[in-house]
Amino acid sequence: MIATDKFVFLHLHKSGGSFVNEFLLRFVPGARAIGYHLPRLLIPRESLQLPVLGFVRNPWSYYVSWYTFQSQRPRPNALYRILSDHGRLDFGGTLRNMLDLGAGSPLLDAVIASLPSSYGDRGLNLPQFALAPIRNSGLGFYSHLYRYLYGDPDRHLTVERSEELRSKLPDYLDRVGQRVTHAMQDFLTDTPPRNTSAHPPYAQFYTEDLRELVAARDRPVIESHGYRFCA
Repeated sequence: MIATDKFVFLHLHKSGGSFVNEFLLRFVPGARAIGYHLPRLLIPRESLQLPVLGFVRNPWSYYVSWYTFQSQRPRPNALYRILSDHGRLDFGGTLRNMLDLGAGSPLLDAVIASLPSSYGDRGLNLPQFALAPIRNSGLGFYSHLYRYLYGDPDRHLTVERSEELRSKLPDYLDRVGQRVTHAMQDFLTDTPPRNTSAHPPYAQFYTEDLRELVAARDRPVIESHGYRFCA
C-alpha cells in the first residue's frame, strides 16, 4: 500500500504493483509505503477519504506467472509447496489444486495452517484469517485475492488493467491532480517490468478443460474487466 496526499494505491499480488510502488515512491512527493499487500480495510484513518487506485491482471496470465515464479525459486513458498506436492505436480495439477481451494478442497486446511497468523512485510503477506473466507466460496484464488484486497466496488475505487498500466497510470494521476513530469513519463516508457519470471506465452500452459476451469472460478474478475483467453 502506498499513501499519497491525493490517493492510495493498493498492491494486488503479481499484478504490476512492484513497478507502481517504485514509481510512486520515486516521483510522487510525500508518497509513503504502508505495509505490503495490505487490503483496503487497513487504509489509515487519515487517508480514508482519498480515492483508491489498483491494478488487475488477466487471471490466466496470473496463474502462469505465479507458478513459474515459485517453481524457479530455490525455496518456494508454503502455498506452492502444498499445492504442487513439493514440486512433484506440473502446472496443470498445481493449478487445479489452487482453483479448488474455494470448492471444498481437502488441501485448504493445510494451506491455511501454513500461513502466518498476522501480517508481515514480505511475499504474499496473506494471513490465515484472510484466506479462510475462500472456503466453499466457489472463487478462484486470484478472484479471492481481488475481493479481499479491494472490497466492494464504489465510486472511490478505480481498478485498471495492468496490461494498460503505462498509459492508465498517468491518466489517473492527471485526474486526481497529481502533475505528471517528464521524468515520470520517461520511467513509464523505458523501465522494464519488475519482479517477473521468464516463461513462454501463458496460453501454452493450458489445456482446454483447465482454461475453462479458470473461466468458471475467476468469472468475477474476467467479466468485470473484460478479459478473454488469448491463444
